[in-house]
Amino acid sequence: MKKILTIVVGIMVATGAMAAGKPLQVSITPGLAIYDRTERIEGLCLSIWGENPQTALALGIVNGSSGSSAGLSWALILNYADDYKGIHWAPINYTKGDFLGWQAGFVNYVGGAMKGLQSGTVNYAGRLTGLQFGFLNYAETAENGVQIGLVNIIPQNAWFTDLPNGLAPGMIFVNWRF
Repeated sequence: MKKILTIVVGIMVATGAMAAGKPLQVSITPGLAIYDRTERIEGLCLSIWGENPQTALALGIVNGSSGSSAGLSWALILNYADDYKGIHWAPINYTKGDFLGWQAGFVNYVGGAMKGLQSGTVNYAGRLTGLQFGFLNYAETAENGVQIGLVNIIPQNAWFTDLPNGLAPGMIFVNWRF
């Protein structure tokens, strides 16, 4: 019985290892790293500048996530991603596509759908579902969104004609669209 269990566990580990991503990435630049930038990382990324598709904890100066990625990215300068689910903490956070989770930094940018929380000095979302909390908040469109800050802009809102569903295109302190 012990022999059969050992064989089954060995097969499971071998097939899982071949199907799963790499557990650790260490990189100086995307071209100078343990694994190529196309390899999926499922574990930990330590980098000066790293860029991989990942489901990982990424710690570095610049963290790049290609494709559809997830996890926690903490960078000293910049986090950037194609599409991301999780947490981005850096002075600058940039997501070209969709983001689900929390972006926290001085500048937070999501070009596609932002679902969750943006907290920073300047927050931008292509389509907002969630909360923007900062000095300047801008959402190209909002499905269910609230902005709290000094300047809050949702251009699709009309001036006080959509109450209570929408407030105005630009407001101080608070703006929303439901």
